[in-house]
Amino acid sequence: MSLRDRVGAEIFRKVAGPDGPRQRERVHSTPGPRWFEPGSPITRVHGDASMFVGGIRAIMLQSLHPAAMQGVADHSGYRGDMWGRLAQVSTYIAMTTFGAESDARAVIRAVQRAHESVTGTMPDGTPYAASDPHLLGWVHAAEIDSFLVAHDRFGQRPLVGLERDEYVAQAAHVAAVLGVVDPPTSESGLRATLAAYAPELRGTPAARDAISFLVWHPDLPLAARPAYLSLVGAAVSLTSESARRELGLPHPPVLDKALDQTVGRALGKVSTGAIRWAMTSGREQARTMEEARA
Repeated sequence: MSLRDRVGAEIFRKVAGPDGPRQRERVHSTPGPRWFEPGSPITRVHGDASMFVGGIRAIMLQSLHPAAMQGVADHSGYRGDMWGRLAQVSTYIAMTTFGAESDARAVIRAVQRAHESVTGTMPDGTPYAASDPHLLGWVHAAEIDSFLVAHDRFGQRPLVGLERDEYVAQAAHVAAVLGVVDPPTSESGLRATLAAYAPELRGTPAARDAISFLVWHPDLPLAARPAYLSLVGAAVSLTSESARRELGLPHPPVLDKALDQTVGRALGKVSTGAIRWAMTSGREQARTMEEARA
């Protein structure tokens, strides 16, 4: 097996999980109506390799809400099964974007059931719950903003004009079914939502520890780590200076901002190009295995 094939197979296995080939077959082959038409903005964004950069940025932003981070630290853990959580998110996005409506609703119900047990208390005694619509609203806004920003910078065909509002509105449909109250349905609404959450955000010790682990302990073979670190570098370059400071990430002085953006853009272009190449190889391998089992 060539280096390309090994990297592709490893990335696919890590992101999609051991059940990835079967889930992909279910997403694309199950008959029935879909929520979104092929080629619509949400399918373009969520089907692009820029999602790898956007996903890492989303994790960074989401960790800035102390209640969201506390829920992860108390119930999911980012050390023991980071890739397992990523596989679950990957399946959720694929199913709700490309899958049959019946499967999309089923995966949303599964997430809602999982959220029911994610409750606890903050260090100051304030209770939290993963099913809290306000907390779900932050997770959704941080995620959609990250996907859109990454697609703008690294996507093959960035959204323009009214396509951008359509993307936010399409994502809002899924969020509303999940339990988000009044999710933003336009890009300006998304910006307003992010601004409204700003006073609640800060980098807690748990958040800084989690992001450090995400960056430096990816649990990947040596051959795949350069591509992963390039994705991380690209994601950091798309994150605000204040967010970086809160999370203990590199934040350049004013004179180095242009260089930082240039390096981040270069890393992202190279890494997303490599991911497109590698994941194509991974998909071909998975299809071959599925055909062999048939």
